[in-house]
Amino acid sequence: MDERTPDDRRRPSRDDPRRRTRDDPRWAGRDDAWWAARRAGFSQAGLAEPVPWADPREVARLRASRGRGRPGQPLVPTSVASPRLSDELFARLLAYGTPQETHRGDVLFQPGDEDVDLIVVERGTVAVIRTATADVPAATVATVDAGGFVGELNLLTGQNTYLQAQVQTGGTIYRVSPERLRQLMANDVELSDIVFKALIARRELLQRSTAALSVEIVGGNRSAAALALRTYAARQSLIHLWFDADTPAGRAMMRSSSLTADDLPAVVLPGETLRQATPGELADKLGLSYRRSSTKPVDVTIVGAGPAGLAAAVYGASEGLDTLLLDAVGTGGQAAASSRIENYFGFPFGLSGADLTGRAVLQALKFGAQLASPCQAVKLDTDRNGQLLRLHLQGGEVIDTKAVVIATGARYRALPLERWPDFEGAGIYYAATELEARGCTGSPVTVIGGANSAGQAALYLAGRGSEVSLVVRGADIAAEMSAYLVDRLLAHPRVTVRHRSEVTRLDGEDFLEEVSITDRTADETQAQACSGLFCFIGAEPATDWLTGIATEDDGFIRTDVQLTGDDLGPAWAALGRRPLAFETNVPGVFAVGDVHSGSMKRVAAATGEGASAIASVHKAIADLG
Repeated sequence: MDERTPDDRRRPSRDDPRRRTRDDPRWAGRDDAWWAARRAGFSQAGLAEPVPWADPREVARLRASRGRGRPGQPLVPTSVASPRLSDELFARLLAYGTPQETHRGDVLFQPGDEDVDLIVVERGTVAVIRTATADVPAATVATVDAGGFVGELNLLTGQNTYLQAQVQTGGTIYRVSPERLRQLMANDVELSDIVFKALIARRELLQRSTAALSVEIVGGNRSAAALALRTYAARQSLIHLWFDADTPAGRAMMRSSSLTADDLPAVVLPGETLRQATPGELADKLGLSYRRSSTKPVDVTIVGAGPAGLAAAVYGASEGLDTLLLDAVGTGGQAAASSRIENYFGFPFGLSGADLTGRAVLQALKFGAQLASPCQAVKLDTDRNGQLLRLHLQGGEVIDTKAVVIATGARYRALPLERWPDFEGAGIYYAATELEARGCTGSPVTVIGGANSAGQAALYLAGRGSEVSLVVRGADIAAEMSAYLVDRLLAHPRVTVRHRSEVTRLDGEDFLEEVSITDRTADETQAQACSGLFCFIGAEPATDWLTGIATEDDGFIRTDVQLTGDDLGPAWAALGRRPLAFETNVPGVFAVGDVHSGSMKRVAAATGEGASAIASVHKAIADLG
């Protein structure tokens, strides 16, 4: 029983996170740079009370520069992030949960917990807290009272929780388990739309709130290892904060976390610091690597989370298949590396590849697909064991599945130049997004390639103030590039197209500083400054992990009508049919997207193949009996 007076109960105790401010003696000695670093995270109106170190000017600046609404307005409307349900809708939500009486101080979940519940507050109040880490005190992120619910997008992604929910005022909550939440999403369209939009909106707000301090990544701005971490975090839409180790804020963060240059890149989490961190280690800690609690075989496992794989996941899950989507790097594939796609059906103003694939991820999650990355498939047993295929992962796990969709895509080729591996991630990039371009803004860059990806990258980089040399081996840039891109490139004052040319030399110390470009027509070589070389040439199919799958001489997978009688083994006679659309020479194994022989190498074509393949998957599974 709480014997304090009403006034005492309203006053935060010394241990309450709301009291852990700059004046707290336990945080004495922190210099201005340390507190300035904390201002990178702040609370948003409509989600939480402001934390003591929030800088209103920073809030206004970020709202103005990144917000979807007018400057000074919340980035996401409060009505979406914190909806107030009608009595009827609230009763329907409660029906999916299990009641639990609560008392002040009860912890409902804490950082690291797996498979947490959606918490619906019928009576009382629940505080959502970002707990202290090695370099930052705790803070209250949000307070949820009766009629609200506690949860964000990690309820669908499967990520371990990174915040703590603690009861402020006792009462009654209802716990909606992950399984019941999936049932809600599938069965109640009106309620699921409200809840789903709220979870998405909260993820966006939390990324710009003090909650981002729950996952702090620090490293060199031009470090390949740090870029890999940042790319993974961005593609997974992780709540996190990035610190450049060479800035005052980064150095302050490293001092307060007892990190040295040899520890970089590092990730500071509640209760743990990862040194020389990799995306795989971060995924393991956050619960985003592969894990499966059910012993039942998967209906369809999709390998590769580019547009084709994502489309297959959306249609598979929405049509009731138990769907698992794996990717060796992170969701989005090559499309996520595109700074802008303007010729995709239904988006007249264009959108980035990351935005397009990010929306597809949300659709797949809504319908119940399980996503895991980085998660690399290393072997596929094509001899069915009890009518099941067996997919082996790099970590030793084995997945029993009724069907497999291969959507691993194709990789851009590297140039056979001296020191090329040395500069990968340190001046040489295979994508042109904000992460890669940040270190090159306003400096001269070189783009290699003659297709749409190279053209989009050149325009994006020129738009950020860089002088861009677009190096094309062919005589005509229009040979493989869409006309609208060609027209813009030729008209842009900061883009120089170098036809019949090749990059023939790289120079620099720790980072790329200069490239040499040889004009094959004039047989002249010119050295020029280059802070970033963006490579979009050729395509090598990611099929080296497969055996027993029929491919062309260049490694791309042949399917259905591309297969000859010699490709088909005795299993087909037993089935009494030929391969279905997108089915390979192995029954139940399909190939879609760029990895598929004869594919158009366009996003729309890839999504169409991924969606269409699911119709064939249904038929193949039905043949199993």
